[in-house]
Amino acid sequence: MSALKTLFNFLRKRHGLSSNPMRKIINPKVEKRLPITVRKEHLENLFIATSIAAAEHNAFSEVRDDLIIDIIYTCGLRRSELMQLRISALDFGRQLIKVQGKGKKERSLPISPALISKIKNYILIRNATINDLTSPVHDYLFMTDKGEPLYAKWVYNLVTKNLSKVSSVERRSPHILRHSFATHLSDEGADLNAIKTLLGHASLAATQIYMHNSIEKLKKVYDQAHPKS
Repeated sequence: MSALKTLFNFLRKRHGLSSNPMRKIINPKVEKRLPITVRKEHLENLFIATSIAAAEHNAFSEVRDDLIIDIIYTCGLRRSELMQLRISALDFGRQLIKVQGKGKKERSLPISPALISKIKNYILIRNATINDLTSPVHDYLFMTDKGEPLYAKWVYNLVTKNLSKVSSVERRSPHILRHSFATHLSDEGADLNAIKTLLGHASLAATQIYMHNSIEKLKKVYDQAHPKS
């Protein structure tokens, strides 16, 4: 339809067509695709598996990988936000972590005592690991095995590999964990404005899709269970 409108506009301007027959045609509304999420029980299985691996070995890579998966979901982070996290952004006293979002907008997110404990343990191992490396010390919270800052493909591969072990969802990117964070909050009745603030959305319209996700689930339950559905 877009191509036809453009064609008739061209014919009208260049070849004297009296009017554009597509002018009054209204494009059909395209239904928004609901975000893909991972079920809570599948995520629980994932966290159990990564935590066991971290506890058994207490090695840098296992402890780091466990914490990365945990913090993306627990805080609803974008991949870029995870990569930019700084040690100086941690405020254990107030149980907050400062995140730099899109447009360099900062927001502070709450972190639980359990997550703080994991972060502190990781930092001890991280600092000891850096001392054994020749790369310069930096303030990034997370780093590769070589002591370098994380990069996008590295984070994507880590999350994809781990989600593949517990879920068959068609997409397994880091953003799926962020979608799951928001959807699970909405499912439990969290205020939409609170979810918007936690996600760092500029507009409430961007957050409302998670409410639609919850409504679709309610409709499905209703259709399956109600005798007059």
